Amino acid sequence: MYGDRHVHDAPDDIAEEMVPMSSPAQAQTLNPKVVGISIAAAVGGFLFGFDTSVINGAVGALSDEFSLGAGLTGFAVSSALLGCAVGAWFAGGLANRFGRIPVMIIAAILFFVSAIGSGLAFGVWDLIIWRVVGGLGVGAASVIAPAYIAEVAPARFRGRLGSLQQLAIVLGIFAALLSNALIANTAGGAAESYWLGVAAWRWMFMIEAAPAAVYGVMALFLPESPRYLIGKGETDKASKVLYDFTGELDVNLKIEQIRHSLEREQKESLRDLLGGRFGLQPIVWLGIALSLFQQLVGINVIFYYSTTLWQSVGFDESQALLTSTITSVMNIVATIIAILLVDRVGRRIMLLVGSAGMTVSLGLMALAFSFGEVAAGAESVSLPDPWSTVALISANAFVMFFGTTWGPLVWVLLGEIFPNRIRASALAVAAAAQWGANWAVSATFPTLSEIGLSFAYGLYAAFALLSLLFVARWVPETKDRELEDMDSLELGRAARKA
Repeated sequence: MYGDRHVHDAPDDIAEEMVPMSSPAQAQTLNPKVVGISIAAAVGGFLFGFDTSVINGAVGALSDEFSLGAGLTGFAVSSALLGCAVGAWFAGGLANRFGRIPVMIIAAILFFVSAIGSGLAFGVWDLIIWRVVGGLGVGAASVIAPAYIAEVAPARFRGRLGSLQQLAIVLGIFAALLSNALIANTAGGAAESYWLGVAAWRWMFMIEAAPAAVYGVMALFLPESPRYLIGKGETDKASKVLYDFTGELDVNLKIEQIRHSLEREQKESLRDLLGGRFGLQPIVWLGIALSLFQQLVGINVIFYYSTTLWQSVGFDESQALLTSTITSVMNIVATIIAILLVDRVGRRIMLLVGSAGMTVSLGLMALAFSFGEVAAGAESVSLPDPWSTVALISANAFVMFFGTTWGPLVWVLLGEIFPNRIRASALAVAAAAQWGANWAVSATFPTLSEIGLSFAYGLYAAFALLSLLFVARWVPETKDRELEDMDSLELGRAARKA
């Protein structure tokens, strides 16, 4: 995939001379047009959140209908994530060759087909295939939206606009959980018949076709990324996008800055991602590590399994769905807080606070579940007071700490830390690693929960602690830096010194 160019590390004396270029003048206010196209691009994130969480309310019903054990249930739930990893891996190459907008349209088609196919599935393996198809769309959207937003956003507002991706994701999660709850409550249960005599859990999947169609139509009207256009020699089109949408006051200077960064990276013989001591450039490893830690703390266990989790500690189906929906609302609030803070406080300090908070809240969840009791002949765990309350509060505290920090900020960083020439490809590799970790966490949770929920959440707490150490040691601050100043070698050294 990346074999057509050659890479080596630039000599240190040359790299040290690569100082940031002067930034062209920018408007001091945010252009509503760039907000509009960023929101439209982030609709892919909405479908990302919806598609990966819609399985939540259907887990019990489809497990019963297809007579699934814990292992196959875990695989069915996480099967979409396999498609996510593949979709993310190839999205970067496709975006570099054909542009950002065509990849968005392809993702929308995949979402639409998956929604209908999953709802009409006649067996578990059929369902898994359609979920993998949807995962291809999710993976593509997870790469293209942050790359596109970072490339059209002014540096002054890039953190806030980049966070729209995570806001869209959590809104998608909320919409999926809310629609699940409404459909299940109206039908009298996820396994009961709903419209046209079709089971409620099937409608939970099919309803996604509507936002998928909206996303595809919106993508048709978006302007192409100016950095992609300049790379293809379409300077006039890039000038129009920079002036009309990004708000550049000196378009010619900005174009020269972008062109110089692309030529500089080419002159350095960077073959996409290769180089450094361990096969990849240091900045690529940094992106991969950020992606892995975002998932290894177990956040998606809350959104994929929360309904069945709360049922296991004594909630009925209706209460469990309501609790999951409330948690997703808190995630939305947390993301809005992050959007308000990210360009003021900075990325690094927020990640540190988030890691510390997640470590404590996950540790308390592990402690709470260590007091779980299993009645004779029962399969569910019962938490005595006050530990059931501690578990519920800790779970929501974990969501708040994640939602205000690691949730949105990893997408912001992945969209901005990579140099122009390798951004889409490097983001694809980082996103593929993220989806691989997401799959591993989701697929293993049913088995880990059989060992003990205390063990599972203790493991996630350990990863949260490791993420704290990782940020403290290696993650640099990127607030207010122009994308053209994100020299990979320079950032690699900064990361090691941080």
